[in-house]
Amino acid sequence: MTVPAGYFATPVVDTFNAYPHLLHRRLKEQFPFAVANVIVTAIGGEHAVRGAERFERDVLSIRPDVVTIYYALNDRGSGLGAAHAAWCTMIEQSLAVGSKIILLTPTWETSYRDPSSESWKQLCAHREQVVSLAEQYEVGLVDSFGLFAAYASNGSDPSDLLSWSNHPNRRGHELVAGDLLRWFVY
Repeated sequence: MTVPAGYFATPVVDTFNAYPHLLHRRLKEQFPFAVANVIVTAIGGEHAVRGAERFERDVLSIRPDVVTIYYALNDRGSGLGAAHAAWCTMIEQSLAVGSKIILLTPTWETSYRDPSSESWKQLCAHREQVVSLAEQYEVGLVDSFGLFAAYASNGSDPSDLLSWSNHPNRRGHELVAGDLLRWFVY
């Protein structure tokens, strides 16, 4: 998935301004005496079906305490059914080894400009699927989509949060990192 990997305007990869690194910095500020590692296993352009194929080998093998899953932006190509099965596989495998899970809904892309477009409708459907999965499995949720919607509902231009057609800029990543941080409390 390109967003957590740090893609801003393809092919530029700005890892240090992407939400995983921003979260890591904030965790270290909040817990200065803790050993905290944020390991990104994202692959640009990947969807959940591919991610599920390598999940045990590339994610669970490092024995994470917390797993975040963010694929929905790219899942539109594989469809709701295949994406659902892949997300369930990753969630169930994480739960089986005792990892805590936080699911992330997709950030926005420029299709928000035409809410009747098929691309936007698919993005909305994938967001709803992620929300439902979080409820079904009783795991954490960061509603990135909702964060962008709240920004837009305040009269702000959502393009202020985008660096490219489908990648958030630092401001967009900061919204996501800030909401992720609320899951890490004393």
